[in-house]
Amino acid sequence: MRLMIARALTIAGSDSGGGAGIQADLKTFTVFGVYGMSAVTALTAQNTLRIVGVHAVPASFVRQQVEAVLSDIGVDAVKTGMLVNTEIIRAVVGALRDYAVQNLVVDPVMVAGTGAALLEPEAREALVRELVPLATLVTPNVSEAETMTGVPIKSVSDMHRAAAVLIERGARACLIKGGHLGGDQAIDILHDGTRTHELSAPRMSVRHTHGTGCQLSAAITANLARGRSLVDAVTEAKRFITTAIAHGLAIGKGTGPANPLAWREE
Repeated sequence: MRLMIARALTIAGSDSGGGAGIQADLKTFTVFGVYGMSAVTALTAQNTLRIVGVHAVPASFVRQQVEAVLSDIGVDAVKTGMLVNTEIIRAVVGALRDYAVQNLVVDPVMVAGTGAALLEPEAREALVRELVPLATLVTPNVSEAETMTGVPIKSVSDMHRAAAVLIERGARACLIKGGHLGGDQAIDILHDGTRTHELSAPRMSVRHTHGTGCQLSAAITANLARGRSLVDAVTEAKRFITTAIAHGLAIGKGTGPANPLAWREE
């Protein structure tokens, strides 16, 4: 008897500290009962204090990894994270087009929480022009949304404007994460291509938040893989990441990761 299980692929960088990147994505897929697979775009030497080094994987080998998975196992949803450079972006775009991937979540990872650059500046336009139009959803934080749209974001109203610009630039839907703004509520703006939704949760004064963007986009991907609608997938993922942040792990000497396993325990 063949076991039927939802399948999700993450195309992202490896975090040797385990808090973000493919490690965080695979943990998140697992807590949602989804079979996770990975294509590694970069190796990073990092811990809770800093990124020590980054080694990009050749673009041709990134594509080989993606095609190996898609040609045999198949996917119900895919997410992208750290893509490093234009060559890798184009390799990923080519593979996704060739295999007509339907559920794609693009987390436009540009800068690490420590300030280290994770996407070459010259690759930003390729990300917006070539990858974003393929996405079911793109999930920038405030800084990334500003870079992608040119809209300064200081308020929730600005987030609404930036979301509209992203749709104009080819995104089918976008989720702008407002965690970096002030206020008692952490408000995210979801534009589903037709209308906007405000998703809020109480803002928590916590230290251990490493990997929250990766975990959130992975949770959305997992829920899409399981057949949920976009709005339901994002809403569930918002609840998930709020729980993960509330139970962040105090490991290492710096900023520990949000804890995806807390979702199972709750």
